[in-house]
Parts: sequence; C-alpha cells; structure tokens
Amino acid sequence: MASHKILVIDDSRVIRNMVRDMLPKGNFQVLEAKDGVEGLNCIRQERPNLIMLDFLLPRMSGWEVFQQIQSQTDLQSIPLVLMSGRREEVAEKIPEPFEYFEFIEKPFEQKELIEAIKSAMAKARLPRPRAATSATPAAAATGSADVDALNQKIQKMQAEIDALKKQMAQLLAFVKQKLK
Repeated sequence: MASHKILVIDDSRVIRNMVRDMLPKGNFQVLEAKDGVEGLNCIRQERPNLIMLDFLLPRMSGWEVFQQIQSQTDLQSIPLVLMSGRREEVAEKIPEPFEYFEFIEKPFEQKELIEAIKSAMAKARLPRPRAATSATPAAAATGSADVDALNQKIQKMQAEIDALKKQMAQLLAFVKQKLK
C-alpha cells in the first residue's frame, strides 16, 4: 500500500496521465479528479500529501477549489502545485509572487514538475498569519486598503448626515417660530 497520495485535478486525461508518468516510481498513490467538485471531495476524503490543481476546470473552477483550500487551515498545509497554460489568468486572481504554493505553466517537462513539487512542499511549511481571511498577503493588503476606503466613505457620509440633522433642526425651529 502506498503511503503518500498525490491528487491530480485536471479535466484533461492526457495531463493526468502525463503527470502520473512523469512522477518517479515510488511509495505513493496517484489519485485523479476530472473537475473541481470531484477534486474538492477527494481532498476532503483522502487528505492527499500533494495536490496538483488545474486552474481552469468544469463544474467548479480551480480558482474556487484554491479558495476553498485556502479558507480551511487543515487544508492549507497540503503542498499545492497550481497548473495552467495561462500564467496571466492566474496572476489576475492571485497576485505574484505565489507565497504558499507553486505554479507551473503547461506544457511542462518532468524536471520542471519535480522542481515545482519540491518548491510546493517547502512553501507549504511556511508559517501563515493566524487570522488571515485572504488567500495571500497581497490580497490581505488589498482587503485592508478596501476597508480603509470604506471607513473614509462612512466618515464622510456621517458628516453629511450630521449636517443634514443640523439643517433639519434649524428648519424645524424656523417653522415653530413662524407658527407662534
């Protein structure tokens, strides 16, 4: 029985077989999923030692699977290699540098795959912020900037409300005075 499980989530059977063939023969089992829903279910049931995740998937995208993984601390520690033929699409959603996972651009060679796996294993051991709600530090910084901008808008709106209340009080006082 294999002691290490590698999950390959890709809608292409060719890619899944290619990854299986490129991996060194050894003491591990290769699990496969053809879409994001199947992949996420397999992650939860099998608890693989490594996840190879395609970014563009049917039913549930690789981006959505990535978000699910990042939102659960018990899954964050699983080494992750994100695969895509379009690095720019990945970088649009997840700003580089990719701090806690590795990215490999399709098509790739065996040497690149092995290096990506080694790098993903090292990155998975990095300590993460405890109360992080975002997938990456850059996203957290963006979220923080968004919160600051919203707080400024709230302060501005509160000032406008206070000014309107003052005007309303003056108007009410004027009307009362005229009714006397």
